[in-house]
Amino acid sequence: MCGIVAYVGSQQAYPILLNGLKRLEYRGYDSAGIAIMNGGLKTFKKKGKVAELEAFTENIDDHSTIGIGHTRWATHGAPDDINAHPHSSGNGRLVMVHNGIIENYDSLRRALERDGHVFKSETDTEVLVHLIEEIQTQDELPLEEAVRIALSRVVGAYAIVLMDAEDPDILVAARKASPLVIGVGEKEFFLASDATPLVEHTEKVIYLKDEEIAVVNRNGDMQIKTLNNQLQTPYIHKLDMKIEALEKEGYDFFMHKEIHQQPVTIADCMRGRLSLEEHYVRLGGVEEYEQRLTKANRFIIAACGTSWHAGLIGEYLFEELVRMPVEVEYASELRYRNPIITEEDVVIALSQSGETADTLAALELAKEKGALIYGIVNVVGSSISRLTDAGSYIHAGPEIGVASTKAFTGQVTLLTMMAISLGYKRGTISTSMFQRLVSEMSNIPAKVKKVLQFEDQIKYIAGEIKDRQHALYLGRGYNFPVALEGALKLKEISYIHAEGYPAAEMKHGPIALIDEEMPVIVIATNKSAYDKVVSNIQEVKARKGMVIAVVTEGDKVISKMADYTIEIPDTEEVLTPLLSVIPLQLLSYHIAVMRGCDVDQPRNLAKSVTVE
Repeated sequence: MCGIVAYVGSQQAYPILLNGLKRLEYRGYDSAGIAIMNGGLKTFKKKGKVAELEAFTENIDDHSTIGIGHTRWATHGAPDDINAHPHSSGNGRLVMVHNGIIENYDSLRRALERDGHVFKSETDTEVLVHLIEEIQTQDELPLEEAVRIALSRVVGAYAIVLMDAEDPDILVAARKASPLVIGVGEKEFFLASDATPLVEHTEKVIYLKDEEIAVVNRNGDMQIKTLNNQLQTPYIHKLDMKIEALEKEGYDFFMHKEIHQQPVTIADCMRGRLSLEEHYVRLGGVEEYEQRLTKANRFIIAACGTSWHAGLIGEYLFEELVRMPVEVEYASELRYRNPIITEEDVVIALSQSGETADTLAALELAKEKGALIYGIVNVVGSSISRLTDAGSYIHAGPEIGVASTKAFTGQVTLLTMMAISLGYKRGTISTSMFQRLVSEMSNIPAKVKKVLQFEDQIKYIAGEIKDRQHALYLGRGYNFPVALEGALKLKEISYIHAEGYPAAEMKHGPIALIDEEMPVIVIATNKSAYDKVVSNIQEVKARKGMVIAVVTEGDKVISKMADYTIEIPDTEEVLTPLLSVIPLQLLSYHIAVMRGCDVDQPRNLAKSVTVE
């Protein structure tokens, strides 16, 4: 969940590293640090965000053409200056940055202490760099060989980059279950946890694979080997990312920009896959594995967080349109059970980053059991995209705000297209229904744009409830997962306690909490259960609760009952989540801004959860 950046070449390393850390800060922002080679190894690190490090290093002699940097989300040890990365070996020869968790670090640490090693921090990272030092000095090995032997002794996940004071022309990197990308320039190399720090420097990238070790040299040489010492031939990918996608472009926060991007990102997700004129839905992964998908015993959707909410919507879609059983699992729970998964099952993985540790582990378990693995991710070249048998990218572009918005609607859009396609292929939806859904899907981007036009009204409502300490979100059917997602967004970025519930379940407990201080946000767009939702609202009002209702445009009943209403355009009920979630995103955003919260980097959270 941390961010790594490194450089070796002929340019000045410090500005490249500092800018790279700013690009990666969404991955972790407890502390940050940089190490450069300038008359020896020099390390600078500071608790807090990258801006704190930048101020701390303002007057240093930063002349160096090689260096490594790190922005941290704390796992082992408190977020402070000492535990910040990079970490040095005991003899001061090596310095290293690390993303991941070394599970057997405690036993390694005790063994190294018996050999005389003294540790300054509480981190597993310092233990690993000391282990590499011990192997290197004992057997007088080159750094890459010492790294290879050390990694064969550790248990856990890692992405690491090391510098050696006695070899100032090389960087040594390795990964296992934690991402690392190598950018290839003209006699220079850029390394990072993802492609965001690389896009302004090179289009050529190599996605390091699990249990691979790379040695890059400022003379342009690069060597990649496995932990078994087998030489590999890397495949160079062309990076498809624009620098503008990494800028705020006039918005105060990335989250606000990403909310407003959704008319475009939803359209991008559908482009080339859905045609109103020709009435088709085509997904490459579905076409390739059509027989296994249409004849599967069941679908298992594995995800975490916001992606899990998208998966719940997928369950409603697949059961109604495809008429196949679906189970939605927290990947973190699935991997530690002994689940019944067979060769007749299809496991769908949802992950924005494509690097979610629990989801990856769940997929590996499912793969061992012979299930077909289908990935729905945003980041090209990510670990999940390489592990799956088939899959589809959502094409939402970089999502920098930690609280997911456009990736969520991208996942729901992809799941919807997949359900429509499979339902039509299986004959569980008629031709007329298929054509109606395709037609209405094509209208969704314009309708999202229309919802965004109500932002001033939503901002006003946010001002009315920003000081409340609790909130309840209610929804039925397709909009129950939207209620969960709305509550999560409010919790994540404004720190207001919120819960999402099926509307009918309110009477089974949460109704006890309702009083004049409890805002209740009701998604009331379901045609199939409209009267039931009206009854739920009456129950809230009878107990003096404040009702904020998301309703279909032109609603005459609920608008008279609710304290505030937000209208969305009419659409097919199966498509309502793509519209009803937009007001909830904006509501959370404006409440958080009014409360003075850091919207893009909420406390204790990081974008890519690459550790357990």
